[in-house]
Amino acid sequence: MTYTFTGKQLGSTLNLSTDYANDKNQLLEENLISIHWNRGNQDYHFLIDGIEYILKPNQLTTSTYLHKLTFVKGQEPLTTFSFNREFYCIQDHDHEVSCNGILFFGTSENPIITLDETEQPKFEMLFHVFEDEFKTKDPIQGEMLNMLLKRLIIKTTRLAKEQLIPKELDDTQIDTVRKYNVLVDLNYRQKHQVSDYAELLFKSPKTLSNLFAKYNQKSPLQIIHDRIALEGKRLLLFTDKTVKEIAYDLGFEDAGVFHKLFKKRIGQTPNEFKTHMKEQPST
Repeated sequence: MTYTFTGKQLGSTLNLSTDYANDKNQLLEENLISIHWNRGNQDYHFLIDGIEYILKPNQLTTSTYLHKLTFVKGQEPLTTFSFNREFYCIQDHDHEVSCNGILFFGTSENPIITLDETEQPKFEMLFHVFEDEFKTKDPIQGEMLNMLLKRLIIKTTRLAKEQLIPKELDDTQIDTVRKYNVLVDLNYRQKHQVSDYAELLFKSPKTLSNLFAKYNQKSPLQIIHDRIALEGKRLLLFTDKTVKEIAYDLGFEDAGVFHKLFKKRIGQTPNEFKTHMKEQPST
C-alpha cells in the first residue's frame, strides 16, 4: 500500500510505502530521499549501487536520489518513507535535524540503524500516526506530515549517533565530521586534496586527520577517494561512458591516476569491475 501527499503549490511530495520494491514504480518523483525500514520477521536483501545490503528485522537504512537500488524478488515487504526537497529540504533545515553527513549525503556507506525493544514500539506508533495523518484530508495535513517526518528524521539521527559514532567525540567534533562529509559529497569532482576541505572548514589537515582517526579509522583522504570510487562504480554500472570519459567527469586529466585510485580502493581495475558485475546473476 502506498500513501502519497502532494503539495499543489510547490510540487512537494511525501510517500509512505509498505512494499517499496513493488510500489516504487508508482512514485513518479525521481529526486526522492528515503528511509527504509524492515518491519518484517526475516532479513531483507537488496543492492545499493551494486553492493549487497542486509537489513535485519527492525533495522533501518537510508538512500537518496544519487543511489541505484536493486531488489531481490520474493521477500517480505519493505516499508519506506520517501520525500523530495520541496517537501522537506534537509540541507536548508540541517540546523533542525542535524542529519546531513550521518543519515544522508556525505557518507560513502549507507548507515544501518537498529531498533531495540525500547525503540520498536515507539517507531511503530509513529508509523501508525503517519498512516492516520495520510488519511486525514484537511488544510493543515501537509504541516502535520512535515512535523511527523521531522520527528522521524530526528529520532533516526539520534540512534545513528548513538550506534555509529564513538562516544568520545563531542558535538563540535561530530559537526566537523558531518560538514567534511557533506563538503566531499558536494565537491569531490573538483577537489581531491584534504587541504582543499581543511581550508573550507578553517582547520588544518592534521586536525582533520586526528579527528577522523577517532571517528571511523578512515583518513580524510580515504573518504575523498572512497567517494570518487563510488561515483566511478555508478558510472561504470549505469552509463555507457568509457573509463577515460569517467575519469574526466571526476576531475582527472590523466585517466591513469583515476585507474590507480579505483583499483586501490575497490581491488579491481574499472574494466575488471564492470566485467565482474555484468557476470553477476540478475535479481
